[in-house]
Amino acid sequence: MPYLIPSRTPLTPDQVERGFDYLLALQTGGGTSVAGRAEADPELAFILLRIAEDIVWPVTAVDAEADLCADSFVLDEVGCVLLSALRDWARDSPTTAVPGIARSIIRFMVSVIPDPDREDTADTLEALRDARLAVAHAVLSGPGAHR
Repeated sequence: MPYLIPSRTPLTPDQVERGFDYLLALQTGGGTSVAGRAEADPELAFILLRIAEDIVWPVTAVDAEADLCADSFVLDEVGCVLLSALRDWARDSPTTAVPGIARSIIRFMVSVIPDPDREDTADTLEALRDARLAVAHAVLSGPGAHR
């Protein structure tokens, strides 16, 4: 069953900052550095799920223009399963989902998409944050944007 990403508005710059701040705090400081944040920010599970979709889906989805093989479809299905599980977790238990989704994002980045130009995953997270912030600011200031 395919993973369907519904039409959605992009994350705001504030949401991007909050999501990546959590990821970076967890990556660099561990669980004690993020304790209590999920309870204080009920939207965080949604934000992290959106960030996970933006990271996992482009890496795992079948590219129609690539040379397809059985492995292409397996990777696509693995991405669907991962994102579906994270979506269910975020929906059913947002507070406990926050650290789990964050750890899944970090584990995915370390294991599946390591960046050879950056030895530390925190550096890669910062680069992703900067790219997502640029998109969020462009959408916010684009034609027809509400301010």
